[in-house]
Order: sequence, then C-alpha cells, then structure tokens
Amino acid sequence: MTKEKIQLNVVVYVDDLIVAGNDLVALDQFKLYLGQCFKMKDLGKLKYFLGLEVAQSAQGFYICQRKYALDIIMETSLLGAKPAEFPMETNHRLSLDKGDLFTDVEKYRRLIGSLIYLSVTRPDLAYSVHILSQFMQLPRIAHWEAALRVVRYLKKNPGQGILSRSDSGLNLKGWCDSDWAGCPLTRRSLTGWFVLLGYSPISWKTKKKHTVSRSSVEAEYISMAAATCELKWLKKLLGDLGVHHPHGMHLLCDSQSALYIAQNPVFHERTKHIEVDCHLVRDAIMQKIITPSYTPTTVQLVDIFTKSLGKAQFQYLISKMGMCDLHAPS
Repeated sequence: MTKEKIQLNVVVYVDDLIVAGNDLVALDQFKLYLGQCFKMKDLGKLKYFLGLEVAQSAQGFYICQRKYALDIIMETSLLGAKPAEFPMETNHRLSLDKGDLFTDVEKYRRLIGSLIYLSVTRPDLAYSVHILSQFMQLPRIAHWEAALRVVRYLKKNPGQGILSRSDSGLNLKGWCDSDWAGCPLTRRSLTGWFVLLGYSPISWKTKKKHTVSRSSVEAEYISMAAATCELKWLKKLLGDLGVHHPHGMHLLCDSQSALYIAQNPVFHERTKHIEVDCHLVRDAIMQKIITPSYTPTTVQLVDIFTKSLGKAQFQYLISKMGMCDLHAPS
C-alpha cells in the first residue's frame, strides 16, 4: 500500500498565516522550520483570522464575523434599535431617488465598506450591499436610511455565518439567475450565482452586467455562462488542493428557454449576439463538466442575490443555503 502524498497549504496575508495539511507531523515540522527562519508565534488551532471567527467541532467548521458585525452596530449607534426581519424593502426605488443629499459622505462610505467585508461570510447581504455600493459617490438620505436598515437586520442575528459540514460530500452544485433589465436607470440586468460544496456554501456573487440584454433569455444565459466559469475555476482550485471532482457539476437554472439553448446544437439568428457564451456553456456540457437542469422559481436560491424579497421567501431561502447562527438561542 502506497503512502498518501503529503500536502501542505499555506494562506498568507501580510504577516498572518494559515497552515493546513493532511499530515500532523509534517505540519509540526513545517511550523518549526518557519519559526527558525522568521520571528513568529504559533497560535494553535485556527480561531480568528482577519475578522473571521472560526469554531471547530465534529459537525465541521463554523465561520462568522460576529464581533465585526457588533462593531458595525455599535458604530452606527443602533444597539437599542428594533431589529429588521430582512435587509431591504421589496420594490425599492433607491436608484430613482431624488431626495436630499446625505451630507456626511465619508460616514456612508465607511459603513458600506464595512458591509462589503461582512458579506464575505454573509450571502444574505450580497444583494443589499451591491445596491447600496452604487451610491458611494453621491449618497442621498434615502440611501443612508436603507443602509441603516441593513444594520438593523444584522442586529437580529449578528452571529449568523456559514457552516462547512464535515458530513458534506465533495461535489459542486451551482445555481444561477438573472433579473432582466433590473436597473431602472441603465436597464442592465442583475445576475448572480451561488455554489455549494456538498451542503456548504463556498461561492456567491451579485453583479450588474456591463451591457444591456435584449431579452430575458439572453440575460439568463449570460448568468449561466458566468456560473459555468465559476464552477470550472472552483473545480480546478479543488484539484490543486487535492480534491478531485470527476463527475459533472450540476447547474440549476429557472429558465427553460436558456436550458434549451444550452442543449440545442443548432445556432440561429436569435442567439448570434451571445454566440461566445453559447459555445462556452455548450462545450462544458459536451465535455460533461456541467450538467444543467431546471429548478422552479419558488426554490431558486439565487433569487436572494438578484432582487429584494419579502420576509417569508427571504427566510425560506436562507434556510436552504447552509447558513446558521450558533449564538442564537435554541
């Protein structure tokens, strides 16, 4: 029987390091070597790294930013405020607001910058932060009030984070969606994706496209292409970390038309303007890198990244995304 290959992975940020590997003896020897080369201190098992709080148990790794969230709440003087059930009002029109300007621009920018970093472990904030970050140059009072609502939502569960479950399979599964012509000013579409590794969330994003889509099908297909690129990159990254993914990755989309274009081998005039994305997705399907399938809109997880939802639907999707709060009372 051949001995398992020893692999060490090091994450470096300035003078902070995370060292991980599959052999404890090799880990100890590597840390001893680093201690001889540099003046450094071994803090033991990972508990805190750049604002990220990590708790380890038999269930897996729990990652949150509770202290960071509490600092944001304290800085905005909202410790005594009533918590909000969801971060942003439905059917908001913040992009069209013409109200009075918010005078303390630096204060707004500082708050939104903090929320951007907080969204590293909070997928539920991705859409709200994306919307509010568009007004950094010239925020208005309505934008500031919307940002404070997000902070009041944090107060409801400041310790909410993501759980990387130990019983989770090492298979990638993605969701993609688009809100066609969602921006009332530019009519650009808002796209998003969400990726699970087994039951554990590892990648998500909300982004406004650079161009205007001519149809909802085009917008959905572009989001499918973006999610395909993300899945292919994650598969390669996992391979570099020693985790092989031989099977096709599932990609769920709620657009039947986009799925039909992806699986139809014939190009025609209606798809000519997105032919590059068509080739990208179709080649991935032919190579069995991804396996696209349909998911109903009611259970489309990426809805939370492309539009503001009401309380019931928002909390339902959160419960399906692998998020939890270890600090919440049981």
